[in-house]
Amino acid sequence: MEIKEVGNYGALPLLSLNHVSVLCRSVLDSMRFYEEILGFVLIKRPSSFKFNGAWLYNYGFGIHLLENPNYDEFDAPMIESRPINPKDNHISFQCTDVGLVISRLEDMGMKYVTALVEDEGIKVEQVFFHDPDGYMIELCNCENIPIVPISSSSCSFKSRGQSFKKTVSNKCGFMENVMMRTLSMDMMNFAF
Repeated sequence: MEIKEVGNYGALPLLSLNHVSVLCRSVLDSMRFYEEILGFVLIKRPSSFKFNGAWLYNYGFGIHLLENPNYDEFDAPMIESRPINPKDNHISFQCTDVGLVISRLEDMGMKYVTALVEDEGIKVEQVFFHDPDGYMIELCNCENIPIVPISSSSCSFKSRGQSFKKTVSNKCGFMENVMMRTLSMDMMNFAF
């Protein structure tokens, strides 16, 4: 049997993030959190499932809740009482107004931690908090950071609002070309 290196294959035909699946102690509590705090909408899930759960959708992807009320502290991926650590595993959502998010979290009595990332004069605000099962959520204005591939110095992206060449350099690799085409289409969609 011949073993081929992963690098010999082209990129997989991925389109986007489809969903994130989350184990929870109470589907009802988690549904309320993802609906009221993050604005997800409950959607129909296949009736063939023989376990308690829920599917939610918004912002182009879904969150699948899978109930496991028998969590003990060794099974739980996160423990609610642990401190909010921005360097921990988390799901991040792009948002337009971090200040509004903070006000909403304060109104609801939720604990959170903020952070500020600065790079070459660009500032990104972040707010981190836990869902009912202790999973970390981040909301940020990360679109402020330009996407610049490290693999090719001759193939850089401009941040939104700056001029942009329609042609992609032949010096760019496959992924850089895909990213440039995607960015180009996104910019055309936002422009009109």
